[in-house]
Amino acid sequence: MSRIGKKPVSLLPKVNVAVANQTVSVEGPLGKLEWTFRPEVAVAVDEAARSVVVSRAADDRLSRALHGLTRAMIQNMVVGVATGYEKKLEIVGVGYLAAIAGSILQLRVGFAHEVHLPIPAALKVTCPDQTHVVIKGIDKQLVGQFAAEVRSVRKPEPYKGKGIRYDGEHVRRKAGKAVGA
Repeated sequence: MSRIGKKPVSLLPKVNVAVANQTVSVEGPLGKLEWTFRPEVAVAVDEAARSVVVSRAADDRLSRALHGLTRAMIQNMVVGVATGYEKKLEIVGVGYLAAIAGSILQLRVGFAHEVHLPIPAALKVTCPDQTHVVIKGIDKQLVGQFAAEVRSVRKPEPYKGKGIRYDGEHVRRKAGKAVGA
């Protein structure tokens, strides 16, 4: 039995969950999310206990994997519509900066040109200053995906540490050529 899958998802206050035709809809103060789950698992809402229970019929490898996945996805949706998700990025380097123009994130990170990334409509991206980017949204996957795309523009390099990194990320530094001399 899946340790994650058999735990019920407790519903936070002001969060409502509905299940219809293999689709879970979660609605809360920050918005609404929907997700279609696979037929190998079953999802039931227990209104008395304010929880969602995920179960599976078969015990094959795919069903066991989908059992835990479905429970984790529903948990992420419940947390997303109640409190939301946030990723912070830090830009390190002389002359490196970020700015927002409309629905475009502009990055100057040492290339001969500015990099323009369109901001997805479901996300709220802010730049508190020129060297920090804050990405907020209710969909955990979308927040993480956009943060990874921004970071991939200029990953932190190991010699000087320049680049875009997650806030609090430790970059392993290497010694330069002059160490052996």
